[in-house]
Amino acid sequence: MSTKNSLSHTKKYKIVLSINHMVYRLINSTYNLKELTLRLAKFICQVLNSGYCSVTLLEPNTKTVKLKAVVGPKMKDISSKKAKLKKGLEKKIIDTSDAYMNDSVLGVPLIGEDTFGSIVVKRNGRRGKYESFDQELLTAIAEQAVIAIKNLQLYDEQQKIVYGSIRSLVTILDKKVPSLSTHLTKYASIVVEMAKELHLSESQIMSLKHASLLHDAGKVDIPLEILTKRSKLTSEEYGIIKSHPEKGAEIIKPLEALKPVIPIILYHHEKYDGSGYPSGLKKDEIPVEARIMAVADAFEAMISSRPYKTKKTIFEAIGEIKGNSGTQFDPRVVEAFLRLSKKRKFKKYLSFYH
Repeated sequence: MSTKNSLSHTKKYKIVLSINHMVYRLINSTYNLKELTLRLAKFICQVLNSGYCSVTLLEPNTKTVKLKAVVGPKMKDISSKKAKLKKGLEKKIIDTSDAYMNDSVLGVPLIGEDTFGSIVVKRNGRRGKYESFDQELLTAIAEQAVIAIKNLQLYDEQQKIVYGSIRSLVTILDKKVPSLSTHLTKYASIVVEMAKELHLSESQIMSLKHASLLHDAGKVDIPLEILTKRSKLTSEEYGIIKSHPEKGAEIIKPLEALKPVIPIILYHHEKYDGSGYPSGLKKDEIPVEARIMAVADAFEAMISSRPYKTKKTIFEAIGEIKGNSGTQFDPRVVEAFLRLSKKRKFKKYLSFYH
């Protein structure tokens, strides 16, 4: 976007409003700080008609760089390798908390409770000189970026607390039946890759990841002799096993931060044709996250060793998934699973069980 001092106040006002709206949309497009920082650098290059942009973030109350995104001619890079803030323009801007501008370089500080970073843009001669309105625009973008970055840092801290709660619950489960939780990391990876393939939002993917780690939490309340029984379960014992989604939902209900996880755990044994449990939901009545987990859960059950059955090969299990598309499983989810099963990274997750 080209900016000139000769622009009228009305025109400038409209530009600032438009940029603020675009920044608002950008900062609400991701929960990932790295992704946000890189997108922000790319966006600033476009808005300020610049060939280079760097966004640098420091560790709180230190001069250590925690994250740096750089966008330049034919390059796009982000580094989370911690490093000492080197002498140069970025250090000068951060140390003084003041903006800097000459014909080809423009930089502004990122200021919250203190100065915790900087944004620097550069132009070559063909792109024209930076002017005062460019600085106004970059300052406006920086002010919104500060709020977004601080919010994401708080979100990350909350996620660490949530994940700690999840790991505590998984540890309890592991002490009762160790074999139930050893597969959870790879299981979560399978579920998350399926969610990405189906273009779920970041918040849905995060909830699904949490749910995948806790989907068997209700089994902690089921007698050990039933969980480890080597012969076929009786109908009464199977009924007790079928209660674990509801028990799992009850266990995590007091944790407000895990509220979005409850429907996924509760309904991941529902079937697309309505013949599942606990509520006999069908098709779109079942949350899409639960439909994803239903496929992953069935696959994992088929290829894992169990005391009462012979495990299937990966090829056989994939065939079963395909054969039950439209009845037990959502066809769209099955198609995503089949597409992924041909990719090397996903194959590694699947082969973990063999």
